Amino acid sequence: MKKLWLFSPALLLLLCSNPASQVLPAHKSHTAVQTPAAAPLPAPADSVQLSRKLIHVHVALCDNDSQGIVPVPKKIGNGNDPANNLYWGCGYGVRTFFTKSEDWELLHVWKNPRTHILERAAWKHRRSGTVLVADAWRGARIKDCTAAFVKNAAGKWHDTLTLPFKDGNTQLVDLNNAQLVAYVGHNGLMEFDTDTIQAAPGNNGRETILLCCAARSYFRPHLKAAQAYPLLWTTNLMGPEAYTLKAAVDGWIARETGEQIRVRAAAAYNQYIKCGMKGAMNLFATGW
Repeated sequence: MKKLWLFSPALLLLLCSNPASQVLPAHKSHTAVQTPAAAPLPAPADSVQLSRKLIHVHVALCDNDSQGIVPVPKKIGNGNDPANNLYWGCGYGVRTFFTKSEDWELLHVWKNPRTHILERAAWKHRRSGTVLVADAWRGARIKDCTAAFVKNAAGKWHDTLTLPFKDGNTQLVDLNNAQLVAYVGHNGLMEFDTDTIQAAPGNNGRETILLCCAARSYFRPHLKAAQAYPLLWTTNLMGPEAYTLKAAVDGWIARETGEQIRVRAAAAYNQYIKCGMKGAMNLFATGW
């Protein structure tokens, strides 16, 4: 596979105490780098009224000790500490980035909702009512996180929770009913394999987002078996921070095409990483 170099290894590593300067871990043959500060991307058009309703995101916390990455600073590379983790509690981590977004209302945060999930957060999209639930998996259990994503994509990951809304109402939700399922983190399939899961009856075309290095090369057989659709995945090395996820989700809520969502994701990635739009477009793909 031809390598696409998107980062400058000369950039300094900074801790997540400065949310405007985040560190990206890479596979061990590559160098971790800093992401520059940038303004948020525009939100979806205000005309968005109705949308698909449930998104489930599996986040494998960054972990220096157990994952095949170039070590990042200890504070943000501890897969047992979601509050300070690069992919969760840091400024561009999923929990912090979505909580600070004006587009999303934080509903609740659960501690240790199930084995190996250290934290779970849920948000409601203010205009469309879409609910996004994200799980922070213990970094050392990245294989379990990957397997859970594959099962979820196949329609075989039943996990219920009660969502508390600000108006006092509650709603029981089965995460197996998510119409969009995402994975965020290191591509553990570079070091291990996980079983392919055959699709549950009626599971045909469930949409997925994969934000990890070279997802298309490694996850293709798993999505094929699951009969899930790769709405957005990657062709090469990347830093899976939450601005790309949010951009893609914005497009999904607005019912954009896969190609429109790919452009959104590339624009967000280029805005923060400064890799050039051509390089960013080559990094992301949609469909088979």
